[in-house]
Amino acid sequence: MEMNTLNTVASPGDPMMQDERSEASGAQNSGNSSTLVAATKISDKGADILAGEDLDPVLETKMSLVNDAIDEIGWTRYHTKLFFLNGFGYSVDSLVLLLQSVIAKPAFMEFGEVGFANALTIAVYVGMLVGALFWGTTADIIGRRLAFNTSLAICSVAAAISAAMPNWPSLALFISLIGFGAGGNLILDTTVFLEYLPGKKQWVLTLMAMWWGLGQTVAGGIAWGFLVPDKWNCASASNCGWRDNMGWRYVMITSGALVGVMSLLRITVIRLNETPKWLVANGRDADVIAIVHKIAAKYNRTCSLTIGQLEACGVIAGTTHNKRRLPLGESLVHMRGLFATRKLALSTSLIWLSWAMVGLAYPLFYVFLPTYLASRGATSNLSPSEVWRNYTFTNISSIFGPVLAALLCNIPLLGRKFTMAIGAGLTATFFFAYASVNTPAQDIGFSCAIGFCFNVYYGVLYAYTPEVLPSAHRATGDGVGVGFNRITGILSAVVAAVADTSTTAPIFVCGALFVAIGVVSAVLPFEPYGHRSS
Repeated sequence: MEMNTLNTVASPGDPMMQDERSEASGAQNSGNSSTLVAATKISDKGADILAGEDLDPVLETKMSLVNDAIDEIGWTRYHTKLFFLNGFGYSVDSLVLLLQSVIAKPAFMEFGEVGFANALTIAVYVGMLVGALFWGTTADIIGRRLAFNTSLAICSVAAAISAAMPNWPSLALFISLIGFGAGGNLILDTTVFLEYLPGKKQWVLTLMAMWWGLGQTVAGGIAWGFLVPDKWNCASASNCGWRDNMGWRYVMITSGALVGVMSLLRITVIRLNETPKWLVANGRDADVIAIVHKIAAKYNRTCSLTIGQLEACGVIAGTTHNKRRLPLGESLVHMRGLFATRKLALSTSLIWLSWAMVGLAYPLFYVFLPTYLASRGATSNLSPSEVWRNYTFTNISSIFGPVLAALLCNIPLLGRKFTMAIGAGLTATFFFAYASVNTPAQDIGFSCAIGFCFNVYYGVLYAYTPEVLPSAHRATGDGVGVGFNRITGILSAVVAAVADTSTTAPIFVCGALFVAIGVVSAVLPFEPYGHRSS
């Protein structure tokens, strides 16, 4: 795509800009006046996405200069490493969501089928809810690095330990701890990657969602290997000891080891520094210069940004980290920052609504699905191996949804908003068509189509959310949005426990929700195509 360049602002190496800032540094008040001039300039069309939203003009100007520096450096091997290592977070999140569902039945059988059958679903969603809120707000207050380096390690340790649990409640506890670690993955993965990306490469953030489908595929493959052989799985709850039912435990051990390897790679392959945009939002100008010049030098690129240019912009107002504020006060500052203007408040509200609706519609469909298919005879003749084979095929199809989404969102007439609307509309269409499913072939065909189309939408939503949020409050806004998604996911498990799951009504409700999701996508106030994240 041809990205609109920031022609209205002098580049870091422009002599005119250097002269302006030299004059600014020579007098006490001229720095503020040059800041206001620069802030006026960056509000022109084709600049940073939130330029002109009457946010802190000093922060806007500094953020624009940092964006110029990142664009000047361009794509490097550092970004390639981030694409793969941040993609691990996507994979872990989807793997964790599926792990609890694939081991729930055999584990519940082993523990005498005593308790709430959907407890693991609620446990993982509660853990991911707390994780999303905790890691999201923490990342805006103390930085991205800590959460990025520790969240996968928490998942790995909790998954391995969960395999040794002797009863249903203790298993649910460790499943929730896995969710807690994974809850921060998607927020930090998209945030960190975006805050290092050149403007012309922001579409890669959508492409990175392909790792979501890969994680689902890996989870399905592990389950296929361990939950099918009779030697590792009980046939009934009447005579089911842990020695006869090791399949689900092997699933958890294997998954924990895999996530552990991913965690080690994050620490050894790339030693993440704090992102330049978080640093500039927190007034650490010298650290910004050190990081961008370090990357430029390592990959033999040029970087014209200087500490004098950043300092000449002035001092950022009290919208970011303040050591004298309590953590609750810090969180409230970031929450208020997401509603700083009417347009930004509308954008934040619609994004959170989108996360809530998709969190209800998609899990609810799959919670109802097994009972519905059984009532129609669509799965009555399938062997366990065939069930997991179909499951794996469906997950493989979801890998390619974000690939198409990355291509569509780079078309000027579509952009991010209408790509999401297309993905949601196609998903709704196949949901409605699913009401006619009567055979295993129809089941797998429609399931693959739904998985593909849904991930066209979901892939863009995961990228769009951080793209349109201000850097100083990005992780908080993203975390709250994902939090709403987890709340409605919990609701879907409760609904499934009390509702009739054998009728077509739930399918039509889910389809209608996706129609509404598509409409919301089309009316979102910001379009990131052609603009850089602020």
